[in-house]
Amino acid sequence: MSEARLSTRNVAAAVMGNALEFYDFITYAYFAVQIGRVFFPSHSEYVSLMASLGTFGAGFVMRPIGGIVIGRFADRVGRKPAMILSLALMGGAILAVAVIPSYAVLGAFAPALVVIARMAQGFALGGQVGSTTAFLLEAAPLSRRGLYTAWQVASQYSAVLTGGIVGIILSSLLQPADLQAYGWRIAFAIGALALPAGLLLMRDVPETLHANRTLDSRTNQSGDLHLWNENRRVILLGLVVLASATIFTYLTNYMTTYAETVLHLGNTIAFSATVVSGVCGISGGLLGGWLSDRFGRWPVMVWPRISYLVLVLPLYSWMVTQHSGVALLATTAVLVLLGAISFGPFAAALTESLPAGIRGSGFGTTYALSITIFGGSAQLIVTWLLHVTGNALAPAWYLIATGVCGVIANALMPETAPVRMGLIAAPAE
Repeated sequence: MSEARLSTRNVAAAVMGNALEFYDFITYAYFAVQIGRVFFPSHSEYVSLMASLGTFGAGFVMRPIGGIVIGRFADRVGRKPAMILSLALMGGAILAVAVIPSYAVLGAFAPALVVIARMAQGFALGGQVGSTTAFLLEAAPLSRRGLYTAWQVASQYSAVLTGGIVGIILSSLLQPADLQAYGWRIAFAIGALALPAGLLLMRDVPETLHANRTLDSRTNQSGDLHLWNENRRVILLGLVVLASATIFTYLTNYMTTYAETVLHLGNTIAFSATVVSGVCGISGGLLGGWLSDRFGRWPVMVWPRISYLVLVLPLYSWMVTQHSGVALLATTAVLVLLGAISFGPFAAALTESLPAGIRGSGFGTTYALSITIFGGSAQLIVTWLLHVTGNALAPAWYLIATGVCGVIANALMPETAPVRMGLIAAPAE
């Protein structure tokens, strides 16, 4: 496979499509408070926020279906058409959320339409992740698979960064009442406007499926169901790792809501944490992928996660005690950096473990199932825990409990890095 096969433009196309899809999901999380007031008005802020987060979770219900349907389409027809289909579906759903009238105008129809749009977004995102990750792995040179597939992680944090910047600008320019009335709609409209650029970049993306089917003897000798059964151990480990990772990711995104509702900091500081999260996530994800190409997937997946588990409670305690922007930003930076370094190599590790015939559907469905069960409920669970316990450290304890499970599963994952499998020469020290 040529070292120059995957151009910067090709990477940008895959990354932009993935980032746009995550931008929508993440933007909803950022503006959960405002969206709750617009579509789920209530005398109780807690009830309004929980209804909004419940609708956020509705998008997760369709992710496994999207992972199976679009992922199978990617495995049979091609990665490129699957990515284009997902991107088009997501763009339409983003635009729908931006223009749906409020509860005051449509009554109960308004939240019903939002739920439908969220489900369409979930279906699209469930299919996009597996297709994109399979494409990046298959098109990358052996010596850089970790770095290239780490862009899957980096693209998600690119969405975090973009959403945070948009949030800072809107919260700085608009009064709180205006932010609630129409400011959050502008954020969604920006995502919809990026759709044509993403589709334009997709035109020149090469197809990688058929060459990899020819090279992969596991695909040629077995049917799909047999391949799923043969790879059930790594798929189950992947489910656990991704469950832990998605709880971490969505509680990181929850920092905006946490800063507003628990720490009682202003909107600008809250969205600043999002920008810090985006920068550290992009940097950490790509660093982790690069390190895994040199030293193997296993050590880069495991050791940063152990460090994260040791630090999460002291950092949350410091943040809650200080109630300051500095503590919020520093805590976010350290935790996201460690988490992203660990998650960067995982996309390559799981995808490399799967044969080409189930690579898109296998990764996409595994990812979607873990996120549906654990990601969709993470913010609801933490909001409920904060409400019933009154303990501001509830998110930290939840992160520790789920993080331990993730570390154990990570440690049981097989080493797949070409440099450790003898497929390429080890780097010079």
